[in-house]
Amino acid sequence: MKDTQPKRRLPTAAGLCLLLIAARSLPAQGLGSIFGTNKASTATAAPTDPLNRATPRSSMFSFLEACHSGRYELAARYLDLSKIRVSERISEGPDLAKELADLLDRDPQFELNNLSDAPAGNTTDGLSPDLETLLTASLDGQPVSLYLQRVTQQGLSIWMVSAESLDKIPQMASLDHEPAFAKKLPAWFLQTKLIDTPLWICIALVLTWAVLVLLSRLLSKLVIAISVPVARRYVKSIHTYRVESFTEPLRVLLLAVALRASMQFVAPSALLRDYLIKLLVVVFAIGVASFLMRVVDVLLDQMQSRLDARERALTYSVLPIGMRLLKISIFCIAIIFVLSGWGYNTNAILAGLGVGGLAVALAAQKTIENFFGSVSLISDRPVLVGDFCQFGGQVGTIEDIGLRSTRIRTLDRTLVTIPNAQFSTMTLENYSRRDRMWFHPTLHLRRDSTAEQVRAMMDRLTTILKEHPMVSIGGVPIRFTKIDDQALKLEIFAYVTTADFDEYLKVQSELLLQIMEAAAKMGIGFAFPIQESLTGPLKQ
Repeated sequence: MKDTQPKRRLPTAAGLCLLLIAARSLPAQGLGSIFGTNKASTATAAPTDPLNRATPRSSMFSFLEACHSGRYELAARYLDLSKIRVSERISEGPDLAKELADLLDRDPQFELNNLSDAPAGNTTDGLSPDLETLLTASLDGQPVSLYLQRVTQQGLSIWMVSAESLDKIPQMASLDHEPAFAKKLPAWFLQTKLIDTPLWICIALVLTWAVLVLLSRLLSKLVIAISVPVARRYVKSIHTYRVESFTEPLRVLLLAVALRASMQFVAPSALLRDYLIKLLVVVFAIGVASFLMRVVDVLLDQMQSRLDARERALTYSVLPIGMRLLKISIFCIAIIFVLSGWGYNTNAILAGLGVGGLAVALAAQKTIENFFGSVSLISDRPVLVGDFCQFGGQVGTIEDIGLRSTRIRTLDRTLVTIPNAQFSTMTLENYSRRDRMWFHPTLHLRRDSTAEQVRAMMDRLTTILKEHPMVSIGGVPIRFTKIDDQALKLEIFAYVTTADFDEYLKVQSELLLQIMEAAAKMGIGFAFPIQESLTGPLKQ
């Protein structure tokens, strides 16, 4: 019969889009203020570039925003026009900006995310420290590159399209990147644009993604159908619904990869491409995190199925919490991955979270201390649920080991609750872990017993112990230990080979009765201590 379990739903595409739009509406510095990572402003704050040209990525992003809003005069300020005559800059600057924007929009290889978001640029690309590759394309069969260059203007270090690259822009912009079938479409398909993306590309992109959504659903189900018998061959106790729960995460991952690949063939404008790539980063992070969380669920099932019945009681409170913490860690890593993909400074965010985590840890010191005490009890396992033990001068049965405390039922049937931090440091004597039980009575023979009677009694006791099937003895099981004013003392040193206390009591009763019968047959009596009154002679 097929296992049934409620399926978890991943966030919808509409929800992801709203998340992306909300994130886009915040400035890059806004997230830092949310996490408290912005440094307090000082009276002598360092001057900043009003055109946001501090890094290669921010410079080109602002350049594309200016071009897509039709402000080509403003966009020209992101180009190094120093080698163009002053009289020609007013006319040539906007034209070069428009040609460069069209070139970046048409070339699917250009991605804003590939540009460095550090003020120093990419220092590992093998170029001069003040250069950054903007775009590389093929011109007459030869690779031609456009570069960004770091220059200093009015005391500010900014990134602009290099003056040498401006000469190559008209030649590269003249290349025809439009497919042949697009030229046969009606003119309004080409002229109507959304975020500077022709309408036919938007329609082609939507249709392509719709087909990929359907194919990803079929492909993920096919992969799961093949994986179920393979998983059952190597993992006997795995549930069918656990394997089927991987369908949605696998579908999301396949969809993210396929959508990302499709953008190489149906290329939207550079800004729309950047938005969609950020959206795919969210989708991919959700898919990976969800897949790993399903793996954690499978591991939890496997760990619970392999535990002893008494150990399994621990998992009901502790192990699920540990797995939940692992899932939270996976979710947090996914968030950091998304923020890094969106260009935020994750180091500053992690530093802020670290300070906040330290404050929480100090506030919850006792709770964390008890939690680690429970972890110590689970890892070392001195006692388990159901064990009968001695602790702190008391004895009782372990009823529950929780995250904060351990509950013990005493012989008086009261319930003692001990914090785990304290319980883990106690000296515990676990009676349930005994492999056998010590049989160690002391016999007090009367003083008038002769040496022959004592010797015969010792031999008879040895025989009784040897003949019993559940008694284990050593080399000297009967020991004549003392002669005092009241009795002759014989100690019995043997083990009853059972861990069941009730069964031990039965064997003990049998042995004591046989000892009494042997003493009676030999005419040996047992001595009893003489009690005297502290206030006077013993009353008759």
